[in-house]
Amino acid sequence: MTTTLVWSAIAAYIAIALFVAYLSRKGKQDNMESYFLGDRKLGGFVSALSYSATTYSAFMLVGLAGLTYNGGVGALGFELIYLMGVSLVAFFGPRFWVVGKKYGYVTPSEMLGDRYNNKHVAIIVAISNCLFLIPYSAVQLSGVGYLLQGVTNNAIPYSTGVIIATVLALIFSYIAGIRSVAWTDSLQSLFMIIGSTLIVIVLINGFGGLSGFFEKIETSQPELMTVPGNGYFSFLTFLGLTIPWFFFSISNPQVSQRLYMPASLKSLKTMLMGFLVFGFIYTIVAVVWGFSATLLFPGLENPDLATPLVLSSELVPPILGVIVMVGIMAAAVSTIDSILLTLSSLFAKDVYGNLKKNTTDQMQLRIGKIVIPIIAILAYLFAEMELSLIAVLSVASSAGLIVVVPAIVGTFFWKRGTAAGVLSSVTIAGLIVILLELFQLKPLGLASGLWGISISTLLFIGVSLVTRAPEAKANEFLSYISEALKKAK
Repeated sequence: MTTTLVWSAIAAYIAIALFVAYLSRKGKQDNMESYFLGDRKLGGFVSALSYSATTYSAFMLVGLAGLTYNGGVGALGFELIYLMGVSLVAFFGPRFWVVGKKYGYVTPSEMLGDRYNNKHVAIIVAISNCLFLIPYSAVQLSGVGYLLQGVTNNAIPYSTGVIIATVLALIFSYIAGIRSVAWTDSLQSLFMIIGSTLIVIVLINGFGGLSGFFEKIETSQPELMTVPGNGYFSFLTFLGLTIPWFFFSISNPQVSQRLYMPASLKSLKTMLMGFLVFGFIYTIVAVVWGFSATLLFPGLENPDLATPLVLSSELVPPILGVIVMVGIMAAAVSTIDSILLTLSSLFAKDVYGNLKKNTTDQMQLRIGKIVIPIIAILAYLFAEMELSLIAVLSVASSAGLIVVVPAIVGTFFWKRGTAAGVLSSVTIAGLIVILLELFQLKPLGLASGLWGISISTLLFIGVSLVTRAPEAKANEFLSYISEALKKAK
């Protein structure tokens, strides 16, 4: 794969994506709901493609392949548990959607603040989300950096790839808000699913078919086909990685915010089913790529280079390799621009909107647009640290986001939950996760995510039981959900 071919493919992708993004500029994006939620009118098919591209980004096709290279088949179990966790959307998705429609919520933290009848809940949850999502944003930028560096054998430096991804994310975010992101997501999802599946077929045929592929792995590195195998996926390590990822669909605001966007509950269902199909295919693709890299390039110092090296290997036709490279790059950009929009909406709606009296919707939108490049710069600076093992960094970010899960569960299923319970669980458990990650500590051998969800749950329940719940709001909120879901059936 020549550098000229790579640059040509990037140029073609940018031109097509910009064209699609501009086509999406229907109507005026002059309020928070239109700019950040697409006026809640996304169809099921577009929602499914966009949800897939946003979720399965650099983490999946770069990070999961690297994790497979590093630890073997345990990575498959790790990702399948994430897919099982998406079943949470079946329970929480309709509830997010009906209350979003009823009360006009733009962000998940706004919903929590209203449900617990306390603006400080919205502020603290929004700030917590921003702290933990910026590193995850950087992961997407790093994925593009490693991808372009690997496929061109360092002809395109890591930093150049990071800069390209940052600039593109900013452009797509500004063109038409979430609508342009959703449309470009749909384009790149189709590219990814078709191209990556073809590469799996090419790779397996190149190794002599399925039987030949697995025979070669069992002969060269048999430990990768068992758990814990080479020792990487010990039980506690596996648990520490999977628990935060299991709750990803409701704990990560850039994902849960999308539950407000479908045009109907039917569209929401289509989104979920389409995502599960895409997710299963992507999982198999990434794991096969990781195993292929162990056969083709043993002894890599940086496992995150597994995917780019496979794409540029002799087994993969250059044209096919560059198409999939663009698809992965586009998916990473999709995730970062989705996060940029989510974080800017969190700041504008929940932080600025609650701290500034008498603010208007248009002013909040203006503030949201102003902070987008600030968030992008922070993510860029973090990405330039070139931290390795993208998958592990992604989970570390999710470990911090998981502390809000008890409050979300309480929002829909426990009337006794209180604002004090939310504030104590999110702040104290979040600080503990930060300290554990900062000093790389694992008390009793347990990862930060396990401590985060455990402490957060205990604090939320304990503090709620000794403080006063907003009974009137809880009854109104839960009664409306019950009636709305009955009518939907």
